[in-house]
Amino acid sequence: MEDVLAVYARPYDPRRPVVCMDEKPYQLLGHVRDPIPAAPRRDRREDSEYLRHGTCSIFCWVEPLAGWRRIDARPRRTRIDWAGQVRHLLTQDYPDADQVILVMDNLNTHNTASLYEAFPPQEAFALAQRLEIHHTPKHGSWLNIAEIELSALTRQCLDRRIHDLDLLNTELAAWADTVNTVQRQVRWHFTTDDARTQLRHLYPKH
Repeated sequence: MEDVLAVYARPYDPRRPVVCMDEKPYQLLGHVRDPIPAAPRRDRREDSEYLRHGTCSIFCWVEPLAGWRRIDARPRRTRIDWAGQVRHLLTQDYPDADQVILVMDNLNTHNTASLYEAFPPQEAFALAQRLEIHHTPKHGSWLNIAEIELSALTRQCLDRRIHDLDLLNTELAAWADTVNTVQRQVRWHFTTDDARTQLRHLYPKH
């Protein structure tokens, strides 16, 4: 926990940006019957019955101090998918950064071994050298700012049925563009001193 809090306390450095990532499953759903549009003094109505169109995984990348995020939905959540997302992060989102400080939870796909499974060793090594990885502790996903962003995304963008992966990605991109335009930053206020005072019951007992 203190490791992640120390990362959040670092000053902004565009050469070594702090980026948080998280992912969530999403079920693609369609309507059995077309909804009835809203009318004066009548809300929009939709049937409770729906069609299942499979599932996907939504990847969320956010740089809190810059007010930037990228959201991308993929058909699966595999090592190859995560590695592809990391390559995009390093070569397209941050091509000029010396290193990206990456905060994420400790899923089995979230490690540099995934890079070696997806890419030739030379490329995997080059990508791994530009990462400084910090994992949130077990049961400590609340420390991941990307999880907070996913919660906001769910309330503001995913509160309806979306049946198609391409449509979902269009909606996700529109949400991210809107939030990025206003550069809504996330400034973390919970410090190591706060943790040692308020969460001392979580620390090892001597």
